[in-house]
Amino acid sequence: MPAKPAPIKKAAPKEPAPKKEEAPAPAPAEAAPAEVAPPAEVEAPPAEAAPAEAAAPAEAAPTEEKAPAEPAPEQPKAPTPPPPDEPTSEPLEVTVDDKSDTSVTITWRPPKTIPANSGLDGYTVEITKEGTEDWKAANEDLTVSCRYVIKNQTTGDRLLIRVVAVNPGGRSPPATIADPVLVKEVGARPKVRLPRFLRQRYVKKVGEKINIVIPYSGKPKPVVSWLKDGQPLDSKRANIRTSDRDSILFIRQAERVDSGSYEMCVKVDDFEDKAAIIIQIIELPGPPASIKIVDVWGFNVALEWTVPKDNGNTEITGYTVQKADKKTGDWFNILEHYTRLNATISDLIMGNTYTFRVFAENKCGLSEECAVTKGEATIVKEVIDYKPTPFVEHDFTEAPKFTTVLNDRSTTVGYSTKLLCSVRGCPKPKIMWMKNKMILNNMDNPKYRMISTGGICTLEIRKPGPYDGGEYVCRAENTLGKVDTGCKLEVRKPGQADADKDKKEQ
Repeated sequence: MPAKPAPIKKAAPKEPAPKKEEAPAPAPAEAAPAEVAPPAEVEAPPAEAAPAEAAAPAEAAPTEEKAPAEPAPEQPKAPTPPPPDEPTSEPLEVTVDDKSDTSVTITWRPPKTIPANSGLDGYTVEITKEGTEDWKAANEDLTVSCRYVIKNQTTGDRLLIRVVAVNPGGRSPPATIADPVLVKEVGARPKVRLPRFLRQRYVKKVGEKINIVIPYSGKPKPVVSWLKDGQPLDSKRANIRTSDRDSILFIRQAERVDSGSYEMCVKVDDFEDKAAIIIQIIELPGPPASIKIVDVWGFNVALEWTVPKDNGNTEITGYTVQKADKKTGDWFNILEHYTRLNATISDLIMGNTYTFRVFAENKCGLSEECAVTKGEATIVKEVIDYKPTPFVEHDFTEAPKFTTVLNDRSTTVGYSTKLLCSVRGCPKPKIMWMKNKMILNNMDNPKYRMISTGGICTLEIRKPGPYDGGEYVCRAENTLGKVDTGCKLEVRKPGQADADKDKKEQ
């Protein structure tokens, strides 16, 4: 039947999908609709089949137009290949740690760069005799330790040794010991015995002699070498005297150029020991670069100065400030060991003109020169119109007042007693004692003795009798007024107090 070729038309464009280069493949699909069209005119298809036949060419047409573009989204994307493994960088600091007549022990540090995707599997230690290039692995299996003992060697051989790091990316560049290693046991390793005072900065003044003795040990006799700042010593400036036990650094007259880091190296075969000392040669500093007067007010002058251009190869510890009066010209110290770069000078004399100078100071002492102010500071006399405050005399007058009053008392016949009170007032009050409203006179009755000293008033009653009891009053009087204080005095017979007590208890 004419409608059957339609499925073939759909399958035709799928053949070139895997390869985009075969563009002419859809040509048969274009001819197929031309063959199907005439039968459709001669014999009408059933009603249900007509839509199917019409849909077949409709579906085929867009397939023919978009055939080159459809395979791309249908084809799955290929997975991204993992990055290739890379070898590590070379191991670091390969050195000889120990050796004997038949073995050599070496140490090293891990490579600086280790790829994160491949890591590090281990190390291979390779050796060859001096003069040959026949490198052989000393370890059958990779070692993960950074220390390895090369065993079963012949005494007296000179070996070239290198270490290679290995990972899935391959072998790293080799790290080789520079000098051949002699397979021979060392009698005593070299050791520098640096004195304690040389472990910190060694300071000397310009012109002084330097004579440093550093002991060392080692067997056989070590080879001693000296460096200054990484360079060989200048024989014109420093002399080295080496014996079997020590090495001496000698400088006849130290100069500032002799300052630096000195390193002593003691070597026995492949082993060495080093000691570094820092020598600092110092001298007096130069003067401050400048000094100026910033301000003048009242009896004060403000100064500022700058640090010296030459500090004498050591830090500035302070400054000394001096002043001179224009009349006398004599210099006097104002500030010593002063650490700031500005100062306020006070307590200057009115009407005088002053000049100032500053010296710099370091561990060697004060600078030989100084910085002097170009201008002068004049303390101007000021006319002061003084108007004193009129003096008002304080009025101390006060009416009498008892600060301590009399209290009731009791005494026994024949026992003297005293009545006490205190009073104040200005002018000084006159004191008067009264008994039962009658004035007592010290002169008329020797039984009473009245004393008034420093504001304390005392009435002494000598050996009172039964009739001496009663009401006593002390009166203080001056021009501003008078005041009284009183009390009752009870004079009891002997035994009366016990009787009264028993009566109260009953």
